[in-house]
Amino acid sequence: MPADKRPAAPCARFVASFGLRHCAFFFLLSLLCAHADPSRLPLPQEDRTNGKHTLSAVEKLKPLTVDCAARIESPLGRTLCTATIVGEDGYVLIKASEVPELQKSHIQFNDGRTADLREVHRDTRLDLVLAQAVGISGLHAVSMGGAHSLSLGQWLCSVADAGEDTRIGIVSAKLRRIPGEGAAMGIRMDAKASKDGKGVRIVGIASESPAEAAGLQEDDILITIAGEKVAAVDRVYDLVKRRQPGEIIDIHYLRKDKEESCRVRLASRTKVLNNWEGEDFANGGISLRSDNFPEVLQHDIPLLPADMGGPVATLEGKVVGINIARVDRVTTFALPVEAFWPEVQQWIKADRHPPKAVVAQ
Repeated sequence: MPADKRPAAPCARFVASFGLRHCAFFFLLSLLCAHADPSRLPLPQEDRTNGKHTLSAVEKLKPLTVDCAARIESPLGRTLCTATIVGEDGYVLIKASEVPELQKSHIQFNDGRTADLREVHRDTRLDLVLAQAVGISGLHAVSMGGAHSLSLGQWLCSVADAGEDTRIGIVSAKLRRIPGEGAAMGIRMDAKASKDGKGVRIVGIASESPAEAAGLQEDDILITIAGEKVAAVDRVYDLVKRRQPGEIIDIHYLRKDKEESCRVRLASRTKVLNNWEGEDFANGGISLRSDNFPEVLQHDIPLLPADMGGPVATLEGKVVGINIARVDRVTTFALPVEAFWPEVQQWIKADRHPPKAVVAQ
């Protein structure tokens, strides 16, 4: 058989199909592996992501971070979010949209103490609520620094696992304002008015949305939202969009001609639209409110929504912000100290020393 008619050898066929440069790469890689030190063990699992040797460098910061955080829990013990201790006499800051009904939750400190919470001041613009742990004193409050002097790539540390661990990352973007687009339930509606004018029919439910969590379904007919009748799609959008993510609204609807009701906890419209098909599973979850902040400090510390409300600090132990929104798998927003601390100090001062009542004449 002529040489040019013979079947190509397996190696030649591989080179022809895979490319000479790729084969050269794997050839060099095989040589390196052959000469590698067989006594060298792979990197231990505990050292691969924020491992013990990495975190040993920030171990001394735990009293300034982890010891200044606490866990906010539901009546059943489920972690809702994290709190930052700002006063030794029980004052804490919490992400407001995660605790719309604060009186139903309690706080768990790292020293084992548990307490009820008294709401002092709620600020929807900042998405913060100042509360006081009832009957608690002797806490370790954070030491505030400043965020405006931070530079891109600067190392930061934050509490994770609801205030029980420390993780590190970097400043990943410049400080800036994050606009908002209002709240949403995560539903699509029939644009045509119902024949009897009784409400608006749902034709689609977003995966992992507030509507799905509340139990709403396709073909349900919305009758009232927050006590107001709805007969057109625009009216539904208006009633929902003007509210803040995290707010709870009462909804009455018809299902198979039977009137029912539910409570829906709203989320940011941007979160719902970006996650219509249920992509949060790859992110570990996104905060209910992830936009509409006057200023944010962006970093890449790997955290979860339940870690929001906890402090973020420099490697010198100065707190430069409070984590306020888990945005996606690589982005967390924190409120910089300059955006909230001057106001918070005034709230605490007013609560500790309320003005004396004027004696009636």
